[in-house]
Amino acid sequence: MPVFDYDPPERFVAGAVGQPGSRAFFLQARGQGRMTTVGLEKFQVAVLADRLDELLDEVLRRSGGTAPVPAMAPVELSDKAPLDLPIDEDFRVGTMALAWDPDTSQVVIEAKEVDDEEEEAETIDDDRPDSAVLRVHITAAEARAFTQRALEIVAAGRPPCPLCGQPLDADGHICVRLNGHRGDRT
Repeated sequence: MPVFDYDPPERFVAGAVGQPGSRAFFLQARGQGRMTTVGLEKFQVAVLADRLDELLDEVLRRSGGTAPVPAMAPVELSDKAPLDLPIDEDFRVGTMALAWDPDTSQVVIEAKEVDDEEEEAETIDDDRPDSAVLRVHITAAEARAFTQRALEIVAAGRPPCPLCGQPLDADGHICVRLNGHRGDRT
């Protein structure tokens, strides 16, 4: 199983490429003269950001406020730069895992390659190659900054309909609140 391990990365961000409604989403880690870019879905970026915040809040709660976890993202760690080029997808993400390492006071994020064959196979085939994994170790402050950027990336898509909350496209959309009639963009 190829493991792309960054402990710590120089940069770890979520990003998107393309126009709202047809964007491609990525996680990108850079460090030690190499870069790994993995593709994932918009909802995976949103879930990762939410779960990171929940993990950090829980660490802070369990420590009674003594853990080195900031309540908010430090301004100096804000990263507004675009993804690094070239954007060459190393693999597509299937599952993700989060952990808190109390020895290093770091968050460990793992993104595992989607394995279509695994879903179809009823038994484990030892001849199949293992899935790739992106593993990143970051501080709690860096995790808060990652979360802030990830949520901004997700929110930068198509604006929601003020009536039903579904995303609007350039031509409006079929609004369920208007009995199936096409709603106007506002």
